[in-house]
This record gives sequence, structure tokens and C-alpha cells, in this order.
Amino acid sequence: MTQIMTLGEVLIDLTQTGTDEKGIPQFAAFPGGAPANVAVAASRLGATAGFIGKIGKDAFGAQLRKTLEDDRVDTSSLFETEDVPTTLAIVSVDDKGERSFSFYRDPGADTQLGTEEAVQFLEAENLPRILHFGSLSLTTEPARQAALTAVDEARKQGVLISYDPNFRAALWPSEEEAVIWMKRPLDMIDILKISDEELVLLTGTDDLERGSRILAEYGIKLVMITLGSEGVYYRYRNHCGRIPAVSVSICDTNGAGDTFLGGVLAKLAPLDEFPPEGTLQDILAFANRAAAMTCSRPGAIPAMPTSAELGE
Repeated sequence: MTQIMTLGEVLIDLTQTGTDEKGIPQFAAFPGGAPANVAVAASRLGATAGFIGKIGKDAFGAQLRKTLEDDRVDTSSLFETEDVPTTLAIVSVDDKGERSFSFYRDPGADTQLGTEEAVQFLEAENLPRILHFGSLSLTTEPARQAALTAVDEARKQGVLISYDPNFRAALWPSEEEAVIWMKRPLDMIDILKISDEELVLLTGTDDLERGSRILAEYGIKLVMITLGSEGVYYRYRNHCGRIPAVSVSICDTNGAGDTFLGGVLAKLAPLDEFPPEGTLQDILAFANRAAAMTCSRPGAIPAMPTSAELGE
């Protein structure tokens, strides 16, 4: 049984790895895409995971399929198209390890996922415990309708829904439209991972207590606000708290949030119900450790740790 299915973009992160002697940036073709990252992170951290998405029938697409399969991620719902190339993201990194993005995705293969493809996993004999998706699937059709339909149908069948409203300004016509669509699924969600910047975007406040309360009013059971080097703030069963980050020498922050979420979902997936708050705090501390190790190495998927590396 696949415990966690993730839906959305899998793509190539052309990530800046340095500069040559003339100061010209150098890039490496790392596999990436937030939902795919979460699937790999969850798999490496002990869960069974699968991925729902679309790649081009090209060399990059083949590389991405192999990457997922090498990490034991089920790719039976990873589809190919000959009409559109695999999506590319250009990831530039500053001297503090912080990222900026541009995309070759107009269209990219990930945007072409159809509704019938997206819901195919629900026909399996055993449903997953969790379906995770992100807001990049909501930027354009047909992937937008495919994602929303899959989430709605999975929810009706008792699958827990996890969501990461990951804002990338370059992929939206305007910030106003982004906010409308990023908020659209909130009343369908059980588990939410959001950054402090996106908290302001969706709630209009940077106050963690107030912002998390606004989000919880949609019916979300667990709200997690990632704060970078300040750790994570959570709201759970009307209780709030903060789990500190793990100090580490930063190489590249790409994939850290996805590793964190993959770690949380990997620990929640085997459980029949949400755990006591003390257990949740242990889960968040574990996920922080995993994210810190990812930050200490280059790339997203290649940097993600295994349970063994974390002493589990």
C-alpha cells in the first residue's frame, strides 16, 4: 500500500552551483519540483510514496522518472506527453544560500496533467492515507482542474489532504490572482505547510498566532508555518507552539521546506489518527533535523537525507 501520494510538478532545477574564473555562473541539472521532492523525502524517511504528474517524452523526463524510481517512489501515475517538453526552473543562489526562480513553463509538461490521469490512483484497491499537492498546479489549466478534482474526490473517500501554497510570482498574471487561487482549496485541507512570507500573502498578517488562527478557521487540523533559521510555528488542536531549527552551515536551501514536510507526512502516514501534541512536537523536531541536513548539501532531491543518516 502506498501511504502518501503527491500530485503536481516534477521538473529540472537548473541550479547555480558557483561561478568560473571569469565570474560566469555555472549550473547543474538537479531533479526537483516541490510535490516530487516531498514524495522522495517521505520515501527516504520511511514512508511508501507515489507521485502523480506529467513529464515530457525527452531526456529530462527520463531522468526525472529514473530519479523517482531510484528512490522507490511509485511512478504508475507519472504520465508522458510528446507535445510539450519537461518543465525547467532556473534557480539562482545568492551568497547566503537564498534562492530566486525563473521558469521555462509556458507551457511545461507538468501543466498538462488531465483530470482522468489525476484521479487514476483512487481506483487502486488500497487508498493512500495522505494526498499532498501544491499551488503550482493551480496556476493554469488543465492541471488546475485536475488537481482540484483529485483533492475533492480523495477527500470524499477519507484521504487526508496536505497542501503547500508555494508562491512563485513569475508563474501568475498578478499577485491578486495568485491569492485567489492559492486560497481556493483551503477549506478542503487537513494539513497545511506555509512559509512566513506566504502567511502574509494569504492572511494579511505576519502575526503567527493570528495568521495561524485565520487559517485554522477554514477547518485545517494542523497548520505549520516554516520560519527558516527560526524553526517552525504550529497550530494544532487550538494549541500553538514553536520548534527551533537545527543550526547548520548553509550550502543551498533548495528543497528544505519539502524535506521538512516529507518528514512530517512520513511520520503521520502510519497513524490511524492525529497524535497527541507531545508526539507532534517530536515529529516536527525530526522534520527540522531532516531539513537542516538538506540545507547543508547542494540541490533539492540529491541533498535529502535518509532515516539512517538521521539515526532513525
